[in-house]
Amino acid sequence: MRNVEEIRTQEQIVAIIIYNDFNKDGIEFFTPAEFSQQLGFMKHSKGHKIQEHIHRLQPREVKYTQETLFIRNGRVRVHFYNDDKVHLTSRDLNTGDVILLASGGHGFEFLEDTEMVEVKQGPHSGDNDKERFVGRK
Repeated sequence: MRNVEEIRTQEQIVAIIIYNDFNKDGIEFFTPAEFSQQLGFMKHSKGHKIQEHIHRLQPREVKYTQETLFIRNGRVRVHFYNDDKVHLTSRDLNTGDVILLASGGHGFEFLEDTEMVEVKQGPHSGDNDKERFVGRK
């Protein structure tokens, strides 16, 4: 079981993958506290309660977009690149896998019909936050 994998350069985390076979009781977060998107896993038994709460207004500065993808079904190959657009590695994701794209570049090759849910910071700025490039492997 692979469970959780970090894709890294020497300097930074490029992505964190939580494979669909990950399982652990309680709460575990996989991201450093300074990430603008936090990724965690929760598993609680029937009857467990989380105290009602409101999130306080906390002004935050988002300097770059991080996105999380939930693979609802299908299969997709993700190609990872460093900040200089040099290919690092690729991974195949399957139904139930979750990935946080934290830094560097990425591209997708759909190996099957695939449905994904994407979560990222807003407000949405269209293509203004992207620089497209032709990846080379």
